[in-house]
Amino acid sequence: MAKTTNPDRRQRGSRREREPSEFAETTLSIDRVTRVVKGGRRMRFRAVVVVGNKKGKVGLGTGKANEVQIAVQKAVKDARRRMVVVPIAKGTIPHEVNMKFKAACIRMLPASEGTGIIAGGALRVILEAAGVHNVLTKRFGTRNTLVNAQTTIRALQTLRPARVVEPAQQAPVEEASSGLAVREISKDDLTEQGTVKG
Repeated sequence: MAKTTNPDRRQRGSRREREPSEFAETTLSIDRVTRVVKGGRRMRFRAVVVVGNKKGKVGLGTGKANEVQIAVQKAVKDARRRMVVVPIAKGTIPHEVNMKFKAACIRMLPASEGTGIIAGGALRVILEAAGVHNVLTKRFGTRNTLVNAQTTIRALQTLRPARVVEPAQQAPVEEASSGLAVREISKDDLTEQGTVKG
C-alpha cells in the first residue's frame, strides 16, 4: 500500500525554505578550542557570528560544537537572541563613544556623508551589519577578534538617539542664563543680624 503525504505539510516546508531572511549572517572566526579532561584533550570548534539587518539591528553570538556547521548554527541562534538596536542619524552614529572592555579599547566618532567606514576587522563587519555608512574609529590594545567584537557591541549599546543627546548638552547653558547674578558685598553692607542691607 502506497503512503500518502499530507499536501499541507509539503506546502509548509516549501514556504519555510522560500521565505528570505532580513538578517545577513557573517562568520567572524572559526577556532579550534581544547578542553583538558581526565582522558586527555577534547577538541571542538568555536564559531563567532555577526547577524544584522543593515537597518539598525545587530547581534553577536558564539557557538561550540564538534563540527563547524553545528557551531555556526549555534552561534547564529545566539546572535539572534542577543540583538542590539543601534540609533543611526544621517548614516552615522549620533555622538562620540569610548569603550574599554577586557584588553580592548575602542573609540568611535560620527563622520560626515561620504567618509565611509574607517575601521577594520571585527569593528568594520559589525558596523556594516548594523547599517552605519560613515564613521571614524580607532582601536587600541588587543587584536583578539572576539574581544574586539564584544567591545564594539558594548559601545553600540551605550549610544543614545540624537534627540536625547541634544537637550542634555544644552541644559547647563540654560541654567547659567536663568537670571541669577552674583554680587560682591563688604562688611559695611551687613546688618547686626548678618543679613544684607536694603
